Amino acid sequence: MPMHSRRALLGAGFAAVGSGLLAACSTGDGGSPAGTDVGTSPHGPHATHGPHAVHSHHGPEGHHAAHDHRHGHGHGPSHHRSDDDPPSGYLSPDGPEVAEAERKRGLTGPVRRYHLTAAEARIDLGGRTVKTWAYDGELPGKEIRVTAGDRLHLTLNNHLPQSTSVHWHGLHVRNDMDGVPGVTQRAVRPGSSFDYRFVAAEPGTHWIHPHVGVQLDRALYAPLIVEDPKEPLSYDREWVVLLDDWLDGIDGSTPDAVLAELTKGHPHGGMGHMGGMHADESGRSHHRHRAHGRGARFAASGAHGPSRLLRDGRSRLLGGDPGDVDHPFHLINGRLAEDPETFHARPGDRIRIRIINASGDTAYRVALGGHRMTVTHTDGNPVEHARTDVLLMGMGERYDVLVTAKDGVFPFTALAEGKHRRTALAVLRTGKGAKPGASTRPKELKGRLLTAYQLKAAESVRASRRSPDRTIDMTLTGSMERYDWSINGRPYTASERYPVRQGERVRIVFRNHSRMWHPMHLHGHTFALPDDGALKDSTIVLPGRRVPVDFDADNPGLWMVHCHNVYHSESGMMTILGYRSSR
Repeated sequence: MPMHSRRALLGAGFAAVGSGLLAACSTGDGGSPAGTDVGTSPHGPHATHGPHAVHSHHGPEGHHAAHDHRHGHGHGPSHHRSDDDPPSGYLSPDGPEVAEAERKRGLTGPVRRYHLTAAEARIDLGGRTVKTWAYDGELPGKEIRVTAGDRLHLTLNNHLPQSTSVHWHGLHVRNDMDGVPGVTQRAVRPGSSFDYRFVAAEPGTHWIHPHVGVQLDRALYAPLIVEDPKEPLSYDREWVVLLDDWLDGIDGSTPDAVLAELTKGHPHGGMGHMGGMHADESGRSHHRHRAHGRGARFAASGAHGPSRLLRDGRSRLLGGDPGDVDHPFHLINGRLAEDPETFHARPGDRIRIRIINASGDTAYRVALGGHRMTVTHTDGNPVEHARTDVLLMGMGERYDVLVTAKDGVFPFTALAEGKHRRTALAVLRTGKGAKPGASTRPKELKGRLLTAYQLKAAESVRASRRSPDRTIDMTLTGSMERYDWSINGRPYTASERYPVRQGERVRIVFRNHSRMWHPMHLHGHTFALPDDGALKDSTIVLPGRRVPVDFDADNPGLWMVHCHNVYHSESGMMTILGYRSSR
C-alpha cells in the first residue's frame, strides 16, 4: 500500500480518554458492542417520540415488484434512464430531488478521474499464488485519494465473466451512484462499462467494493481516502491497512461455492447476487426469493474444494458464534503473515493508521505490539480521542488511530476473533531487529479493548438533540441451521420499502433475535450511536441485544440497510429505506 508522509499545518493535542475493558454479554451499557438487552427501553438523548412521530411496527411497504434499473454503460447521471418506474409515491434514484441534493453539495470542485478494470487475475499473496477476481490485477486495488469537495469521476470496466458494480462504502453519494443493482442502477454486464460521477463530500477513511453476490469475498476492494482540507490532526506519516479473510482459489474454493454449501436445501438462503439480484450476461436482473435452483446448480457442478463451514468457533466478545466460514488465510494489505508488508518510519514519528475491515465473515482484534493507539475517527467521523491497546472491528468498520513510533521492529496483528486463533500480520520497522514470526501475538491483544460504543462523537460533528420523527423497528432473525437470515422475518426483496421523508430525524432500532452477531450497515447516511455516541455507518449488534441509532434523512433516494456479513446479506438480511415523494 502507498506510504504517505505529511505534516498537517494545524496541530491538535491528544484528549486521551481512558476506556474500560469490554464486558461482552453483560447488561447492555454504552461500552458494550451489544447495545441494550432486547425489550428494554431506549437509552440515549432521543428516547421520547415527538408529538407527530411515526413508529413502524410492521413490515415494509411496497411489496409489488417495482424497482429502478439503469443502463450498464453511461456518461454521467443525465444519461441514466429507468426501465421501470419506482414504487408509487417513492422518489426515483435519478429524480430531480436527488439532482438537487447533489447540487447543494457543490459542483465547483476539481474533477479527479480514475479508471478501474475488474477482471480475472493471478495474485501472489506472499508465497501463495491464487486465481481470483481483482481490480487492475492488484490486491487490494489501487488507492483512490481525493479531497472533500472534489468531483470524483470513475469509469468501471467490467472484464469479469459476471455482472458487477461499485459501492462507495461510507460516502453520502447521490443515490443513482450508490452501486446497488436492481435498486439504484442496472448491473454492469460483462464487456461493458459504467461511469460513476459525484461529489465526494465527506472526509474520512472509506472503501469501495461490489454490491453483487459474494464478489466482496474475492479481491474486489480498494481503499478510498477523502482528505479533509481543514485537517486538524498533526502527523508525520500515514499507513492504510486493509484486513481480509481469504479462501478464493485455495484448493478449489470460491465464495459462490461456500454460499452454496451454507444454503443448500434451505428455503430462503442464497438470494442470488447481493441486492437479492442475479444479473446474467445480458445485464438483466432476475429477483429471487428461494434458493432451490441456485443451490441445485452448484451441487450438480461437482466439488468446489473442501468444506469451509466454521466448526467449534467461539467468542465471548461476539456473544458466542463468531461467524459461519472458516477462511484458511487472513491478510493485511493482500499479504500472508509469512511474508508481511513492512511499513518503514523513524523513531518518534507520529503515524496515522487508517484501518479498514474489508473481510466477508470475520471480526478482528487489532493491536500494534509495543504501542498504545489513540483513536481519532471511526467510519470516517471524528471522535473524542480515546487511548486503547486493542480494537474490535466488525466487517465494514473503519478506525483511524495515531501512534508515536518506538525504536525497533513491531508486529501489527489482526486476530480473527473466535476463529481458532488465526492471525494476519504486518510489520512496523523503525530500527534494527528480527522480523516477527507469522504466529506472533503481542500482549496488547489481551490489553484494554475498545469498541465504538465506548466512543463519543467529537463536539464538531455531534448530532443535535432532537426527538425522532419516525422510529423503524428492524428485528434481525434467522439461524445457522436453516440459513434463513432476514429482517423482521422477511427475506429481502427489491420491491420492499421502509418509508422516510426528507428532513426527518429517523431512529432505527436493531433488535437481534438470532444467535449470531451482525454488523449492520446503512448506505448514504451516517447514524449516531446512543448518548452522544460516535457517528457511524456500520455497527456491531450482538445476539439478544437492542441498538437504537438515529440519523437525519438528508440524502433522498432508495438506500440499503443490511448485514455486512456478505453471506448473511446474500441470504436475505437486508432491506431498503425509501424516501417518500412530497407530491
